Amino acid sequence: MADIRVPGAPAPGLSLIRGLSGRLLLLTVLFVMLAEVFVFAPSVGRFRLTYLADRLEAAQIAGLVLEAAPGAAVSAALKEELLMSAEVVSVAIRRPGRPVLMLMAEGHPPHEATYSIGSAGFFSSIADALRALAGPPRVIMATGPAAFGEGSVEIVMSEAPMRAAMIDYGLRILGLSILISLFTAALVFLSLYLLLVKPLRRITENLTSFRDNPEDASRVIVPRHGPDEIAQAERELAGMQADVRAALKQKDRLAALGLAVAKINHDLRNILASAQLVSDRLAVSTDPGVQRIAPRLVAAIDRAIALCTNTLRYGRAEERVPERRRIRLSAPLRDIASVLALAEHPAIRWRVDGLDDFPVYADPEHLFRILINLVRNAMQALEDFGGPGEIAVTARRRPGHVEIDVADTGPGVPETARAHLFGAFVGSARAGGSGLGLAIARELARGHGGDVVLHRTGPEGTVFRVTLPD
Repeated sequence: MADIRVPGAPAPGLSLIRGLSGRLLLLTVLFVMLAEVFVFAPSVGRFRLTYLADRLEAAQIAGLVLEAAPGAAVSAALKEELLMSAEVVSVAIRRPGRPVLMLMAEGHPPHEATYSIGSAGFFSSIADALRALAGPPRVIMATGPAAFGEGSVEIVMSEAPMRAAMIDYGLRILGLSILISLFTAALVFLSLYLLLVKPLRRITENLTSFRDNPEDASRVIVPRHGPDEIAQAERELAGMQADVRAALKQKDRLAALGLAVAKINHDLRNILASAQLVSDRLAVSTDPGVQRIAPRLVAAIDRAIALCTNTLRYGRAEERVPERRRIRLSAPLRDIASVLALAEHPAIRWRVDGLDDFPVYADPEHLFRILINLVRNAMQALEDFGGPGEIAVTARRRPGHVEIDVADTGPGVPETARAHLFGAFVGSARAGGSGLGLAIARELARGHGGDVVLHRTGPEGTVFRVTLPD
């Protein structure tokens, strides 16, 4: 079969990144990392508060050393060592009913911001942590309740050590997040690969193999048993492939049958031509017995010749492309009336009103064949009905298209014939018919971008409607 590919589609054998597997892997890593980002911000905010609480506790311990010293005084060297161990530049311990204990480095800069760890909220702690990471180090004051006893502790410190600790913590969190992401992505990827990608790849490979040789029964997929959607898709695919193989076999049989029918038809038409000459002579015979059976013989031979002609015409590979042009609808209708001798028919009234100047945009030959098939069907229905009747052709212009109705006053189309009315060899509404007339008419109308439909039918008559683009 022809190798048909969508323009711009990737070739078989996709790379890992461009394939579904690679996309699943990348998306899994991305989503896990995105989840880690939402976890990282509260974590670093909590880390900052814990760091400040540790500094407050260390500063209070340094203040207790000052309180235990004689006269609450220490040397400058010890004071500097206490402040360095607490990583602060000043400490103030406030207790109810006691004087404030203070340790302060000489010449420390003023603080730029004040934070209370006891009243820090969830979002404010995150915002303060991100501000500390994003901006340059500042000198800040932190306050909080005393870790030992009553009162509160105030410290002034530089953000630089805290910022360095936060960066180190963030890098450790990032590394751990990457490991978690890769591990989770591997598990999710493996699961999705086994559950989705691998079965889809199997289906794709089977489709490619079946496309190359659909007649090979071994290339029909063997569906897995299971209630999941992939197994259901495989079962539906197997059913579709079986239907395609059956359709191809039927087309092959029909093609072989068509060739045989064409050969038989060629010889049969020669035989019927000879029989028609004999029937024409019998038709002018004065013998009463011959006159009684001659019309039926002539009609039978005419039907056989028409069937052979229509069979060959329908068996062509395809109709030529319509050569559409603006014509008067009255032109093909006059030819039809002449060919079918409708004006001289003793029991059928032919009525065409107001169509002399009605233009249509169609192929003249195709339009003639569409209408003559419909009119001939109506004529045969009235003749089989046995009573007087009428065939009327009307037309009207709608937005974007033209509607042409062919109506008769016959008995209507039987219910059993309506389902396959437009099917060749199966859609005839009368005994002995081939059904080719309606099939050919619809094929020609659809070649114009229109259609032929059964508009209505019943005991009062039948109307077939031809729709053509305007």
